[in-house]
Amino acid sequence: MSAPKKVVLAYSGGLDTSIILKWLQTEYGCEVVTFTADLGQGEELEPARKKAELLGIRPENIYIEDIREEFVREYVFPMFRANAVYEGLYLLGTSIARPLISKRLVEIAAQTGADAVAHGATGKGNDQVRFELAAYALDPDIKVIAPWREWDLTSRTKLLDFAEQNQIPIAKDKRGEAPFSVDANLLHTSSEGKVLEDPAEDAPDYVYQRTTHPEDAPDAPEFIEVGFEKGDAISIDGDALSPAAILTRLNELGGKHGIGRLDLVEGRFVGMKSRGIYETPGGTILLEAHRGIESITMDRGAMHLKDELMPRYAELIYNGFWYSPEREMLQAAIDHSQAHVTGTVRLKLYKGSARTVGRWSDHSLYSEAHVTFEDDAGAYDQKDAAGFIQLNALRLKLLAARERRLGK
Repeated sequence: MSAPKKVVLAYSGGLDTSIILKWLQTEYGCEVVTFTADLGQGEELEPARKKAELLGIRPENIYIEDIREEFVREYVFPMFRANAVYEGLYLLGTSIARPLISKRLVEIAAQTGADAVAHGATGKGNDQVRFELAAYALDPDIKVIAPWREWDLTSRTKLLDFAEQNQIPIAKDKRGEAPFSVDANLLHTSSEGKVLEDPAEDAPDYVYQRTTHPEDAPDAPEFIEVGFEKGDAISIDGDALSPAAILTRLNELGGKHGIGRLDLVEGRFVGMKSRGIYETPGGTILLEAHRGIESITMDRGAMHLKDELMPRYAELIYNGFWYSPEREMLQAAIDHSQAHVTGTVRLKLYKGSARTVGRWSDHSLYSEAHVTFEDDAGAYDQKDAAGFIQLNALRLKLLAARERRLGK
């Protein structure tokens, strides 16, 4: 790959991406544009601007953007229409943020005339795959620079030495080994590494940042109502809110009641297993609520088929194929299934759990007249079940007769 002339860097303002910024300047002698995304990670982002300026980036080459609404509306909500869960447990909080970051990197590259983008993901993880597959899907000619796969800064000591040699400010707590690494956005926090690397050891309490310990959560349950329209949450307790505001409010409620903690050993796309601590308070409530409204508004056949498609859809997101034709095909089917997923769900939040306790909708398929144990006034003829059973039993009878005939 020829040396890039201008690079758009996904820049957090932290030590690692600041080192990457300087490394790009010294290694390639190129101009660097920084992009810092506010995805609801809960950190002040203006220091990233000052840090970039300190490292010689011109003000017009510093992009700091609040993309929380786009993140929830165009990425999180479509994913939750599918009830997507990876390996039965993980709500894909890190995975779903990467395609949006990559999209903005590629768009800013086009705006600024840059010929490359760069990210700070390591060569061991999934994020490198997600960033790069998304970038190539959006611009097949873009160059992608992954410093962790190129440089010789293979230890924390070497990174700190490089920082000191290049006058990169180092926070005092960064001079030692960080206890674990954290990725955060409006959907979740993810903690990995160091004190969490032995999956046999319980995660220390200080790892959890968004949720109260369930044992310390309020002793009284809290009841909330989430309104849906065509599969997307639109209100909480009757108050209409934007997508990002809904997730923010659900995070507050879930965090207060200790909801959404997950200690997971997962199978990474690159082949190894890793242990992570995830906190997805709002997402956990949202998933439960969405399942609740689907239960009365979706046809059984459509719902079961969607559940069969879900693991494949979740795997595509986890592996970085958000912009693939197969994900878009599945999304079209999922979105079609949500045409009548409209109504309200009441949930009970208590000591780490979010449980549906009521649901209602003008689009409901639930018929009390058909399921009542009382007189159904002719709504259902129970004699019809006999023929239904006999037809379904026919193949089982034929199999049993063959076994008897062959003496088995």
